[in-house]
Amino acid sequence: MISLPKPIRSYFHANAQFDLDGMLNPFSGDAVVHDEKQTYRGTDEIRAWIERATIQNKAIAIAEAISTDDRAHHVTAKVSGDFPGSPISMTFHFRLEEERVAELEID
Repeated sequence: MISLPKPIRSYFHANAQFDLDGMLNPFSGDAVVHDEKQTYRGTDEIRAWIERATIQNKAIAIAEAISTDDRAHHVTAKVSGDFPGSPISMTFHFRLEEERVAELEID
């Protein structure tokens, strides 16, 4: 098991349970998510993104590796669910501020 910073660990743990509120909780109120060439800003948009991208697709991301630089924590994860091409490897780039997720970019 890899060691993840607490907000990132909370995000992946909640994802494994399809816990929408648990996945949303680590984000700051003005956080930004970039996924599939779309940008989601703030709690309401991020909640809708989690519902659509994760809950509806039954997508579970399992963190496999992490690297950190001065900008972000880069987590490589295997993502499985009800979507074409499953499972796939994706990288989650988390930028944290004051123990909250300020920005997440997924590629």
